[in-house]
Amino acid sequence: MKIVAKFAVGALLALTLDVFVAAQTPNITNGQRREISAGAGLKTTIDDLIQGHEAPLWIGYRIATAAKERSMCCYETSGAWGAWDKGQCSGGCRVESSHGVSMSDSRSACSAPEPPRYAFLFLRTGEKDDKQIRKVRVYSADCRLDFGGLPVFWINDVKPEQSVEVLTGLATRTEPEEKNDLAHSAVMAIALHDSPSADAALEKLIQPGQPERLRENVAFWLGVERGKRGLELLHKYVKRDSDARFREKGTFALSQSKEPEALTDLIDMARHDPSSRVRGQAIFWLAQIGGRKEAEQITAAIEDDPETEVKKKAVFALSQMHDGQGVPLLIQLARTNRNPAVRKQAIFWLGQSQDPRALDFLEEILTK
Repeated sequence: MKIVAKFAVGALLALTLDVFVAAQTPNITNGQRREISAGAGLKTTIDDLIQGHEAPLWIGYRIATAAKERSMCCYETSGAWGAWDKGQCSGGCRVESSHGVSMSDSRSACSAPEPPRYAFLFLRTGEKDDKQIRKVRVYSADCRLDFGGLPVFWINDVKPEQSVEVLTGLATRTEPEEKNDLAHSAVMAIALHDSPSADAALEKLIQPGQPERLRENVAFWLGVERGKRGLELLHKYVKRDSDARFREKGTFALSQSKEPEALTDLIDMARHDPSSRVRGQAIFWLAQIGGRKEAEQITAAIEDDPETEVKKKAVFALSQMHDGQGVPLLIQLARTNRNPAVRKQAIFWLGQSQDPRALDFLEEILTK
């Protein structure tokens, strides 16, 4: 009996291991999958695959990610293939026919109860004799992936530092303006890595000497994905940058951070940035965040900012607050503000609102 019991336990452990391993590899359909090792180093392995096989082909591997409630799947799909973003079980992704990957904070109804701490990253070469990586895609572990019959080389044992190094090279590769999707998706993929090497790479890519659009993209992903360390880098490289246009774009990245200190930086830029455009944009993103504290900062800007254009932007920001939070404040401005430009703007944006309180106020002033 003991021998039988040991055999049963051993068989169960083996089965569990098989299920675990299978769960950490992608569900590939309609693709010629071949597995290889990254023992020679990831970049060398990728280069050898590209040079040794006819294009086009896909190369993929698993990356460790922070556990987050998110889905990453194809966009510009239809029918069951696009159902993932409605919280339903998706038919999967037609990787070859999609133009990219869309991210959602929610996960599909068929996802595991606990979000996995990994995702699947794929690189695609160009057509025919094009021996260059042209696409970077990252997919959730629960996506079923249709590769349109192309070869898919799955690389095992990939080290995160080597993955980040390869992606950094792609992000900085000079491309025509219309092809910068490669740099954008490479930066996103770097930001998803659960590794300190990702922070180091993103800090390198946000340096003042880098192309402006690359820096803006890095700033966005620092805010969205990199938590406290991401905010530290935004504070260092966005808030203090000498380029007002970059600071203006960077206010959006700060608004995307979930770190409480991000709001402090955004408020400080709304109050004290030397550029009126930056102050106005920071005010706008404060409104998108919403809440009493944000509303107080916006009304303070209307009272205290020396430039009328910033005041007008702040009035517009109040009109954009969620759930009509800004309507009472707009009514108060229209009634009492000393600046006629502010009163005029407040009345204009109340007129664009469908809120009953705004309509009652407009009826009041029109029937006096």
